[in-house]
Amino acid sequence: MKHRIVHTLQKYVLNPPIRLALAVGLPLPGYALLERKGRKTGKPRRTPVGDGRIGNQFWLVAEHGMKAGYVRNIERDPRVRMKLREGLKYHWHTGTAHLLSDDDPRERQRWLAVQLPSSRECEGGAASRDATPHRSN
Repeated sequence: MKHRIVHTLQKYVLNPPIRLALAVGLPLPGYALLERKGRKTGKPRRTPVGDGRIGNQFWLVAEHGMKAGYVRNIERDPRVRMKLREGLKYHWHTGTAHLLSDDDPRERQRWLAVQLPSSRECEGGAASRDATPHRSN
């Protein structure tokens, strides 16, 4: 029940304005835009995520774990793009996502909180690491 309520709120209420703001380049500290192919349609799908960039890696902890749509899409095709904030502007970066299904999401959140002082708390499932993103304009 909780999953259904949270998923509905995120999909129809919270994510659309954040996705729009990021799409037009408004600086939203703490957010990034994840783009990957839909597993059924093959069309690009964009999801706002917490900014988990640490050096050349980008870390995500999926709130709904392996049930999250974007995690299932990454499982099918790990090629992703991330729209990341650099100063006041955003730039696209390409990379390959690696699902860490055996990772402890709560421990990963604690680690990220130390690494990213501005990180927001989120409940966890699958961790994902985007290895060596490459900037693409």
